[in-house]
Amino acid sequence: MLHTHEFAELLKSYQNYCLQKEYSKATQNHYRRITEKFLSFIESQGIDRCIDISAKQLSDYINTLLGYSNKTVELELCGLRSFLRYLHENDLHPEPLVKAIPVIKARKQSRIPSVWTQENVTKLLDAIDRGNPAGKRDYAIILLVTRLGLRTIDVKHLKLSSLKWQENCIEIIQSKTATPLKLPLLPDVGWAIIDYLENGRPKVESPYVFLRHLAPLEPFSDEDRLHQIIIKYMKLAKIPISPHKKKGMHSLRHTLASRLLAENTPLPIISDILGHISTDSTAVYLKVDVNKLRECSLDPEGVFES
Repeated sequence: MLHTHEFAELLKSYQNYCLQKEYSKATQNHYRRITEKFLSFIESQGIDRCIDISAKQLSDYINTLLGYSNKTVELELCGLRSFLRYLHENDLHPEPLVKAIPVIKARKQSRIPSVWTQENVTKLLDAIDRGNPAGKRDYAIILLVTRLGLRTIDVKHLKLSSLKWQENCIEIIQSKTATPLKLPLLPDVGWAIIDYLENGRPKVESPYVFLRHLAPLEPFSDEDRLHQIIIKYMKLAKIPISPHKKKGMHSLRHTLASRLLAENTPLPIISDILGHISTDSTAVYLKVDVNKLRECSLDPEGVFES
């Protein structure tokens, strides 16, 4: 919560700027949180005017990010750069403070993605009680991720109009990339969605497919990663929950990519399925395919002989 009127108004103005730039909803929310946190820090330094923000305060704020992963710091600084550009472009600050932000590139492929065994995916799905409305919803949501690889944000944003029953496909504009994506409506996924729409979905007017089943009966918020759904059924299925391994919705998306790779599906096709703009984003899944890695291994004798 900002206490300075100027900063509160500045945050509102910056939100409108992000809206005009047509950033995705997720990016807008992300940038707003980063900016509010930064301005709150500036207030704590006894500064109540935008024009008084200096490179020194900027450096002090960045120091508070020490200890976080490179990826987290990169995302924080990305949002901060956007805000500082906004200030300079709109003559709200005389200096291009964005130049004072260091460039920290996270190694996108430094981590091995968390994946599930097919046995545990089956256990997870079998643990869902499809006899009650929430269970029907959760089953359809998890199938969309495990079978089609949809991002969680796109599952939450899925609209009834995106379901092209005559063409047997799903068409969306991806929230992360703002690019169109068309995927086949596989039979098991289609029937799960139909079961939910006919026998589980709350009878309220909403363009969105999936709704909360407790008041307010509305779509899930952008901040809700649906992690609680996965944990609920992991416990019911008695699947071990490790603090060292991520087991959210995104890990199920990783699992689909890894399975397709193991089935010798070409990377460009996997990229299209996952909605990646570049195959570089998909290549990270090579790390979890041991057989493919063995194919890439070098013969030491051959290396030293050459």
